[in-house]
Amino acid sequence: MQLPLRTVAVTAILAFAAGLAVASFATFRSFLPGLLQGTLTTVEITLGGCALAVVAAVSAALLKMYGPWPLRWLAIVYVEIFRGTSALVQLFWLFFVLPHFGVTLAPLTVAILTLGLNVGAYGAEVVRGAVSAVPRGQWEATVALNMTRIQVLRRIVLPQAMVAMIPPWGNLFIELLKATALVSLITISDLAFKAQQMNATTYRTVEIFSVVLVIYFALSLLITIGMQQLERIAARGLARGRAH
Repeated sequence: MQLPLRTVAVTAILAFAAGLAVASFATFRSFLPGLLQGTLTTVEITLGGCALAVVAAVSAALLKMYGPWPLRWLAIVYVEIFRGTSALVQLFWLFFVLPHFGVTLAPLTVAILTLGLNVGAYGAEVVRGAVSAVPRGQWEATVALNMTRIQVLRRIVLPQAMVAMIPPWGNLFIELLKATALVSLITISDLAFKAQQMNATTYRTVEIFSVVLVIYFALSLLITIGMQQLERIAARGLARGRAH
């Protein structure tokens, strides 16, 4: 069930106000720049991971459904490995194990790759389910029009499937945001890492992690609002397409 946009916006404003109240009450304003710097890193990883997740999910889903058997097999292996193993182990493997094979990646690259591929493996099933839900009769009707499979997917199937994909993708993006806290374990100064540093030096545990909690919550609400808006736009576009 989706929350009304006004309710979500009011909740976000109240959450932000509560965060400022906590910061002011605890004379914590001097530490906010560090947390905001960590927040920017968290947002950067989230955006990069989300973009990679969408590309990986769509590619893997379509290859599993329509690709030649070698690529179909690779897509299946990718989805099963990344869904069947821990994101933390995947993060450590890319960061600590790959250098033994002569491949060294920057921590930020490792973070985006791990989270993007991990969420993309789950998203592949979302894409597959949405594409499969498009009525089979529409596929059969395109045979008479001599449309190629790529044309059918691009013009008919994916626009309809996108509307069904957006709500579960919103949940996956929020899960990716929360999983960014893992990247502090490979020396990335994200929001969680900054909070741990400040807590170790100031021992202001309640104040620090209360503000961090509010920041994560506000970011999640922004994702929710954005995905709801995107769903409305996609639904309106689909409705106009059917009208024509």
